[in-house]
Amino acid sequence: MATVHLRIGDLVWGKLGRYPPWPGKVVSPPKDLKKPRGKKCFFVKFFGTEDHAWIKVEQLKPYHPHKEEMIKINKGKRFQQAVDAVEEYLKKAKGKDQAHSDDKSKSDKGRKAAKPMKIIEEDDEDAFKGGSSDKPASSMEPITKRLKIIEEDTRSTSIQAADSTAINGSITPTDKRIGFLGLGLMGSGVVSNLLKMGHVVTVWNRTAEKVQSKCDLFIQEGARLGRTPAEVVSMCDITFSCVSDPKAARDLVLGPSGVLQGIRPGKCYVEMSTVDPETIMELAQVITSRGGRFLEAPVSGSQQLSNDGMLVIVAAGDRSVYEDCSSCFQAMGKTSFFIAGEAGNAARMMLILNMVQGSFMATIAEGLTLAQATGQSQQTFLDILCHGQMASTFVDQKCQNILQGNFKPDYYLKHIQKDLRLAISMGDSVNHPTPMAAAANEVYKRAKALDQSDNDMSAVYRAYIH
Repeated sequence: MATVHLRIGDLVWGKLGRYPPWPGKVVSPPKDLKKPRGKKCFFVKFFGTEDHAWIKVEQLKPYHPHKEEMIKINKGKRFQQAVDAVEEYLKKAKGKDQAHSDDKSKSDKGRKAAKPMKIIEEDDEDAFKGGSSDKPASSMEPITKRLKIIEEDTRSTSIQAADSTAINGSITPTDKRIGFLGLGLMGSGVVSNLLKMGHVVTVWNRTAEKVQSKCDLFIQEGARLGRTPAEVVSMCDITFSCVSDPKAARDLVLGPSGVLQGIRPGKCYVEMSTVDPETIMELAQVITSRGGRFLEAPVSGSQQLSNDGMLVIVAAGDRSVYEDCSSCFQAMGKTSFFIAGEAGNAARMMLILNMVQGSFMATIAEGLTLAQATGQSQQTFLDILCHGQMASTFVDQKCQNILQGNFKPDYYLKHIQKDLRLAISMGDSVNHPTPMAAAANEVYKRAKALDQSDNDMSAVYRAYIH
């Protein structure tokens, strides 16, 4: 794209990587968001979404001169919604100008000026969401992705958000062949979204009979079925895996007919399982020793978020593999982060995140049971909680399920206990105390002893009532 001269308030078409141009407006960035080093860029807020990003000037075009051109090459529903949002914004702006003109005319004639219309500011959310405040863009949320660019701090391990995060639902799938090993709670949703977005996927599961119906459905949607991990890796350019624990991750790579036997120079392996950093470093070493390329990319979320394509991906390792996985991460998640430094850093971050989540869930269960023991209404406790500072979808859904006695797994209790155990061990390795996590871990262990392992993590509640 040709270089253009822009200023705050200009409407533009912004292009990010290989993805189609999208209508947006040049706005002032948040004060705490630094401008990336290097080429000149502008901070753009995109219409029809809640997305924003630093866009290089050569990737920008003025809106009006190129409108017809862009409409011809982009036909997606969400693209049209974004264009409609621009037109609504322009209509409001025109109304504001007309009101100002009428006021001036009346003033010139000595008449009392009418009350001016609302001015649309740069941060007017309704204009960018593509509707008025009584019609939020919730229908777009499953595949609307948030954009964040954070300047890398070379003095420490940095977090840098994906420059590949989608700004709309029109994902251009990679032409690379994708493999996926592990069709459990999380993996099944990921594969489904990869297929929906047009990726060519070959799948395999350790216990195929447990997920036969899923395999049949995926095959109907265009997936291929691999006989062994080695076969999947040999057939594909990028292979993802998502299994339960460190032992399963190691067995998948190092076991008979495992991943390692299919690795050849240039093959990419992406470990999405939440495991300890030592396991990640071991797998990275064996994969790269065969000429393969390695990325760890554990995910934060649940079965429902996986199904909705709203996972948060935290990656580390080979940055070029991360970039090659761009369209895949867009299909499966709402955002992705790349953590600089060695492979294992994403595992460390994910264990910390899950440690906090697991401890929080145990505390909520403790609060619910204490309310009951002291004669307080559990529903009232929840209602108050959900109107306070800790209000969240997570709290509301988990507590409602507890009160309804619904412990259908969205995130296995045994897995969050595993994460707590690994986080505590990680703390021990650097001589850092984790007393809160240790206490929560004991409660989850009691829940496991009560046969709650394969229930949802919220079943930790039962450890308090037995």
